[in-house]
Amino acid sequence: MKKQFISIFSAISIFMFGFIHVSGAQNMQHEESGLSTRQQHIVRIAALTAKGDIPNLKTALNEGLDAGLTVSETKEVLVQMYAYCGFPRSLMGINTLIAVLDERKAQNIHDHQGPQASPITDTRDKYTRGKEILETLTGRTDTGQTSGFGAFSPEIDVFLKEHLFADIFERDILNYQDRELATIAALVSLGGVKPMMQSHMNIGMHVGLTEPQLRQVLSIIESSVGQQEAAAGAGVLDTVLASRQ
Repeated sequence: MKKQFISIFSAISIFMFGFIHVSGAQNMQHEESGLSTRQQHIVRIAALTAKGDIPNLKTALNEGLDAGLTVSETKEVLVQMYAYCGFPRSLMGINTLIAVLDERKAQNIHDHQGPQASPITDTRDKYTRGKEILETLTGRTDTGQTSGFGAFSPEIDVFLKEHLFADIFERDILNYQDRELATIAALVSLGGVKPMMQSHMNIGMHVGLTEPQLRQVLSIIESSVGQQEAAAGAGVLDTVLASRQ
């Protein structure tokens, strides 16, 4: 009887250990396949900045800094936002960050500043550099033949390459994945820009973002911005995934 009890107890122990081990592995796999904590805060800050939701942005900035985002990284997300949602939203975001940092300093919270952007040492003209960065992001060679808005308004093509992709994307505080996460979050939160969403979701996947990570971006937007915006973004993501197959 005693031996039978020990045997049953051992079987239960093995089953429970195996269950815990498998469950833990699944959780780890889910965590590894999703966004890092740092990336989640970048997404939330970008989304709320684009939406102009200053009270919730203030909370998101505090939470991001508490989680270890440096002041430089946080500021860089807000600076990039002006390229996608305009100076008014970006400047409101930066002013909100200044207020948050002042409040935290008054509470004797000393946030890590982080490194400043490295000087650009590439002496080639900005158009060439921006064109090269865009090719890296998209994985496609720019033949120089423009169509659509580029053909109709050549100056906007120059502004995009020289300013957006050279002046902004060339900076090293955030990597390409970080910048695409911020961009996608901003575009989904703005709404009404499906072609741009589709383009940047494709770019995001080309620089290494996965479907689960993009789904998580939409989940964050649903909880932070709204269900309607997240649903529209999900529709665009489904289109992107279908086209990539």
